[in-house]
Amino acid sequence: MADAALFAVNTDCREQEVCQLRQEWEIVIPDLDVSVFILSESITKTSTERVVVLNSVARRVIEARRGINRDFVFTYRGNPVRKPNTSAWKRSWKKAGLPIETGILKGVHNLRHTFGRRLRGAGVALETRKALLGHAHGDITTHYSAAELQELIAAVEKIVDRGFAQTPTMTVVKRFQEKIVGKLSENEKGLHDKIL
Repeated sequence: MADAALFAVNTDCREQEVCQLRQEWEIVIPDLDVSVFILSESITKTSTERVVVLNSVARRVIEARRGINRDFVFTYRGNPVRKPNTSAWKRSWKKAGLPIETGILKGVHNLRHTFGRRLRGAGVALETRKALLGHAHGDITTHYSAAELQELIAAVEKIVDRGFAQTPTMTVVKRFQEKIVGKLSENEKGLHDKIL
């Protein structure tokens, strides 16, 4: 599960895309000495094939999983992961080194938001972010030239060194929240902490 969480936060794959990721969907790009995954339209939200570009962290996860199961990348006790279990998910989230502070939402879908925020914080252009996020925009999303793939790979690699550093937007929200909490009475502060 920790590998699945780490893969998801570095690729923007949705929950079922990670759970159903098949070994055979990996495509080696010899010119670039990398591989990508082409997700089947049967598991994507938009019902279209989509390319998943791997940064160095995601590539390490795939290498570590290689050979564990001949069909699926992420398995539990030899079977494909169906749906992340809540307690297993929480343990895996922590084991993967994902943020655990109070106020941080830790659900599977939040990895998509985290991926998008990290790209934006790294200065990745909107058009490139849309391609990486798998947003339907009418283009043929599985046909990329080597130059376009290099651009996508460079973009996802930008988030590797940044880790989970706060983006400017996240910092502003946190500072605003701290100002509000600082003005609350002790009873209100206790209620605020329970809500978070």
